[in-house]
Amino acid sequence: DKGICHQVLPEMGFARPGMLIVGSDSHTTTYGAFNCLSTGIGATDVSVVFATGKLWFKVPESIKINLHGHFEKGIMAKDFILSLIGDISTKGALYKSLEFHGDGAKNLSIDSRMTITNMVVEAGAKFGIFLPDDRLKEWLAKRTSKQYRNVVPDEKAEYQQELSYELSEITPTVAKPSNPGNIAKVEEVEGTEIDQAFLGSCTNGRIEDLRIAAKILEGNKIHPKVRMIVTPASKEIYLQALKEGLLEIFLRANAIVTNSTCGACIGGHLGVLGPNEVCISSTNRNFKGRMGDPTSEVYLASPATVAASALNGSIKDPRGLI
Repeated sequence: DKGICHQVLPEMGFARPGMLIVGSDSHTTTYGAFNCLSTGIGATDVSVVFATGKLWFKVPESIKINLHGHFEKGIMAKDFILSLIGDISTKGALYKSLEFHGDGAKNLSIDSRMTITNMVVEAGAKFGIFLPDDRLKEWLAKRTSKQYRNVVPDEKAEYQQELSYELSEITPTVAKPSNPGNIAKVEEVEGTEIDQAFLGSCTNGRIEDLRIAAKILEGNKIHPKVRMIVTPASKEIYLQALKEGLLEIFLRANAIVTNSTCGACIGGHLGVLGPNEVCISSTNRNFKGRMGDPTSEVYLASPATVAASALNGSIKDPRGLI
């Protein structure tokens, strides 16, 4: 009853530096935000782990990604990871480990790091990992008393490839139907009419995501032709959003707030798309039929872009609303 596993397990202190974590969901890569090696495995592999406590892996080549600076106002980690996937493609990191370095990585919140490591698998990566720092140490101190071992690369570590990004140069980015690698700048798709806006999932249902959406929605009404669904990723986040008054802002804006679950992301319930409907979503995948009818379309975007679009009735650059 606590919410989505990829949010709840870190909240309970189960993801700590130095761990190797596997799970029967591809977005298990999320825990790399906590200086873990974590990855999704199939059901057969899960049974082997339960039976033996062991699993076979190849040692992946590593790609070093240097991040510098800060995001500009209205830009989020989702914009960055979509940009990265667009640059290297959905096959650009097959069975690779993506390592995030630099002052820009240190400037990111834990929530933002989780968004990035959650989506490295959309580039084909086996792992995505952030280096340990004081921000992570402080986060873990509130979550667990268990010992852990920080993991850092060797001084002479060799990388298959190195990429560098200035975070201040990242702009609102959208993945068009029906592939996370079908990337466009928001200006290219601005004005595309939508039927649904979804804010939630293990990618972007965290408290910082709800905060920026509430900031955009406060005092405004969602477009009458749009249904906006807000699904906090965990009960802890739900209660924190309630305490901060965010849920009231959503409700007064005419959004629907649901219990903490995967919800509309997988087309299970709480927002299934009908024939030819268009959704802008803060989730991680937009494959054909994933959120409902095979004729529906899903655009992936940041929580800020989702909220701005919900107000506008069509895809909208959020920067002018923050």
